[in-house]
Amino acid sequence: MTISPADLREPFYEGSVQRLFAVPGDDKIMVTQTTSRGSVFDVGALFEIEGNDVNRALFRHVVYTRMADPAVWQKVKKAIEDAPELDPDYRRELLSGVLESCCEHGARTHHEGMLDAVSGEVSRSGVPANPSACNVVRKFQILKPTRAEFLGAHLFDYSRFGHEDGFVVPLEYIVRFGITSASSVYRKYTAMDAGARKAFEHELGVKRPLEAWQYLEKPVSDFTSKFEPEDRMVNKQEALVMSGLSGKQFADSGKLAVLGAWAVRHLVEEIGLLMWDIKWEFAKDGEDLVFVDTIDTDSIRATMFIEVGEGRFVTHYNKQAMRDYFALLHDDWITAIKEAKALGQQAGVAFTEILKAGQEKGDYALTPEVDPEFLALQVRKMSAIREYITGVAGAEAVRGILAEAGREEIAFYRARGVIDGLRKINGISS
Repeated sequence: MTISPADLREPFYEGSVQRLFAVPGDDKIMVTQTTSRGSVFDVGALFEIEGNDVNRALFRHVVYTRMADPAVWQKVKKAIEDAPELDPDYRRELLSGVLESCCEHGARTHHEGMLDAVSGEVSRSGVPANPSACNVVRKFQILKPTRAEFLGAHLFDYSRFGHEDGFVVPLEYIVRFGITSASSVYRKYTAMDAGARKAFEHELGVKRPLEAWQYLEKPVSDFTSKFEPEDRMVNKQEALVMSGLSGKQFADSGKLAVLGAWAVRHLVEEIGLLMWDIKWEFAKDGEDLVFVDTIDTDSIRATMFIEVGEGRFVTHYNKQAMRDYFALLHDDWITAIKEAKALGQQAGVAFTEILKAGQEKGDYALTPEVDPEFLALQVRKMSAIREYITGVAGAEAVRGILAEAGREEIAFYRARGVIDGLRKINGISS
């Protein structure tokens, strides 16, 4: 298959970090073009990491290509069999059903390949001679819940999903190998009283209190809404009702999310990173479940522990690094976002409208620009990961580059007088 970049007209969708293009003569596929722009806190593109458009597309291409390979799933199976911490019943459930199919046939994904930037040829496996920011994927329909009002409450009606097919499931599946200090789950947990914490631990399926920067005895899953104005954490029962899937399909999708997380974990561990969590999305295609949407370094939370003179710190190799940057150096803007989100939720409108209006009136801090020195560090991180997944550099060399970039990031904060703030959010005491 060849798709000339010149044949791609105006995108039919343009988001903060991705554009979607129709393919002339074939309405079953589309071209996704990633950008080098970055978005945090749901406010749209805020910064640009040079070269990250191709980096993102390559990560997606490599991961989805691997997931179609039965050999990858056979390695996942062995890792689960060899994991001593797993409860026997949990291990038995993961090893049965969908994993058996993946070990034989690979997993289904919507990925068709990457466009060569020069020839337009679609590389279905391996990296093209001229990597581009464009991947080709199969299309699935996007259905959205309808609004419903009840005594002043703003509700969402998902009843139509159970009667449809070929759609993206309206959930984000989050799989956690461990708990980080910045995760929504941990923030919610620490705000609870003792009784609520116990109930929440039961909902997640863990047997001990949650602690930041500790791996769990088994991966846990939680869910958020996908097509509501603001992402909303939902429990497993509500997720099943929202999904439009049968009970068995929903259970299989949850297992696939955990198994897929294990496959990506192996990839990043090779370069010295700890993977804490990952987000997945699925489509329903008849009786089949299909991995869909983007998957890149911003879809996972991967870190390194770095020792410096002030102690031990966590450094991030995804957009959590950018979130921390704004929190440490522009907390007035973060406060404005939180207030606008609270007001938007009460009014049932997008918080960005409230934020923009407040900024125009001078009530809210303006959106800050990112220090070029800090952006340059993020370029080094992402470029090193790209060199590994494309085979340009070996795992040991990339581990060294990532560690050095982490040390320089800590030095950046030290020079700006916020090392104590960094210790509060990313310091490790043990």
